[in-house]
Amino acid sequence: MRDPSPATDGTDTPYRWRWLILVVMLVAEIMDLLDASIVNVAGPALEESLGAGPVGLQWVIGGYALTLGAGLVLGGRLGDRYGRRRMFLLGLSAFTASSLLCALAPDIGSLIAFRLVQGTAGAMLLPQGLGLLRENFSGPELTKVFGIFGPVLGLGGIIGPVLGGGLIQGDIFGLGWRSVFLVNLPIGIAALVVAARFVPKKPGDRTVRVDTTGAALVAVSCALLVLPLNQGQEDGWPLWTWLSMAASALGFAVFALQQRRTAAAGREPLVTPALLRKPAFTVGLGGIALFFAGLVGTQLVLTLYLQIGRQFTAGEAGLGNLPLALGTAIGGAVSGAVLADRIGRKVLQIGPLVQLAGAVLLWFELDGLATASFSIWDIAPGVTVAGIGAGMVIAALFSFVLAAVDDDEIGSASGVLSAVQSVGGSIGVAVFGSVFFAQVTSGDFTGGFHRALVVQACLLVAFLAITLLLPKKGRPEDEQHGLSGDAPADPERAVV
Repeated sequence: MRDPSPATDGTDTPYRWRWLILVVMLVAEIMDLLDASIVNVAGPALEESLGAGPVGLQWVIGGYALTLGAGLVLGGRLGDRYGRRRMFLLGLSAFTASSLLCALAPDIGSLIAFRLVQGTAGAMLLPQGLGLLRENFSGPELTKVFGIFGPVLGLGGIIGPVLGGGLIQGDIFGLGWRSVFLVNLPIGIAALVVAARFVPKKPGDRTVRVDTTGAALVAVSCALLVLPLNQGQEDGWPLWTWLSMAASALGFAVFALQQRRTAAAGREPLVTPALLRKPAFTVGLGGIALFFAGLVGTQLVLTLYLQIGRQFTAGEAGLGNLPLALGTAIGGAVSGAVLADRIGRKVLQIGPLVQLAGAVLLWFELDGLATASFSIWDIAPGVTVAGIGAGMVIAALFSFVLAAVDDDEIGSASGVLSAVQSVGGSIGVAVFGSVFFAQVTSGDFTGGFHRALVVQACLLVAFLAITLLLPKKGRPEDEQHGLSGDAPADPERAVV
């Protein structure tokens, strides 16, 4: 049977199966994003089944985000060179296979290793979705597609803990936590079959050179940063942890220099060097790392507090995340529909202040709790308010950072922002997990949550200061995806 392909008779007839492509992209990439948060509620189950300690749990959760973030930009470049369909199918196959390996893991070390592989596969898969949609949609339809794509992907990250908790508590066929990974198999296989049949073939550009040296520098530098953050608390912060973090900073500096030299030599760098010379963009990267480290870290601590400190089941802890999800959705809707256009950059300053108010409210809610009568409703107001503030920032942050870059730099900039977001989340898991577990060893779960809130407040204050250096107006959503009339000459390369 001949592979389907868009019309090649010189007409502009849209590809017949293009909306099916959208469905496949959404299903596959939601599966990818779900796995970033779906294991948050698996801590006690992993401890009982595999003997996982605090550090092991942090690696299971944060290791995935680490390799995902470290490989995202490389994954986009590989799609440029070898074709997005090919890389999508390869990434989806590897992601599905590594999900099976995670489910079969006999010990915590194996599970961590397989999670690192799963994150790498996700880095090959995730960047291809937007590019494939750009190749198969155009004009107003493409704008509509991105209007669907963004909110649905955002929902994937929010429902992860709820779905994970339901699967673990349901204990289907006695699989327990393993069902969290096995659920990817039927979904992944079905998406593979549909994608192989209906996503049209389009060759990549073999003239594109993949900067493997730059990719290696990024991966090593990220690992040198996250490794001591995960291990430091348990090992008592020995000298090697500080040397490792210093080496990480040096590695990122060497990467920036190597990117400039690569571009000066006429080769294609992993990241457009001009981006690193834009102060608003570079401080924006720091802001994204700070914000998502705090957001992901506090979400993890909330789940750990409910399960370990308040003896919630996995399902109850998953549902306990709903006030945060609801608040985030409200904040995002208000920010995207009303505030961002009317008040510009101030929405990024109001958001953290609302989050801080939620943290303060949550602090006092925790202080006033009676041990025997706790329910999620006791802390729901503070969690919801914090979620509203977070949603306000999430809905607008990328557009204000991207406003600092030129049109022909959108693709590279978007890839870097997504990578920093993921690595920032991994750092948040390491830092907040260490802070929480350091206090929990003495049985003071409320104190552990309090310390996490202090760390979050510090990160929010730092983020608030950074927002003053961002552009006053955000980049319109269509321009973020290279859809405006001023988009680069090669719009397919405008999406990483």
